[in-house]
Amino acid sequence: MNSSPETQPNYRRFLIPTLLLSIGGWGGLALITNYTLPTVWPRWAFFALIVIALTGSALPFTFFINRTFSPGLRPGTVLREALWVGVYGATLMWLQFGRILNFSLGLWLLVGILVIEYLVRWRDNPKDGPPPALPTDPNVPA
Repeated sequence: MNSSPETQPNYRRFLIPTLLLSIGGWGGLALITNYTLPTVWPRWAFFALIVIALTGSALPFTFFINRTFSPGLRPGTVLREALWVGVYGATLMWLQFGRILNFSLGLWLLVGILVIEYLVRWRDNPKDGPPPALPTDPNVPA
């Protein structure tokens, strides 16, 4: 299922983004929550920093899951799935601030994100490749 160890990508290319996103996101959240009032712009910054912090924290886990279970590891897939974690966490936080979050709503949002990710991965499957092009000139044989 997995390819040989020498062709298996390592985590080195994700180390710097993980550190920058995690330290910047969690540090920014600490500054926002401790030194600002909850007005409009600090709230928007709070949600942006939640996405950044959760994305940086999820990068190692999405890398490990994709390296373990996916034969063709693509860096864009790892980053996209980590970004889904950040967006999901920020959405849950936003719904909780409005006092409308419950278990079933959070579960349905998770199912929706998983379906979208499944469809995107299905479309990006390298085994399928692009469909054959249709000939534009009827006189040219295919």
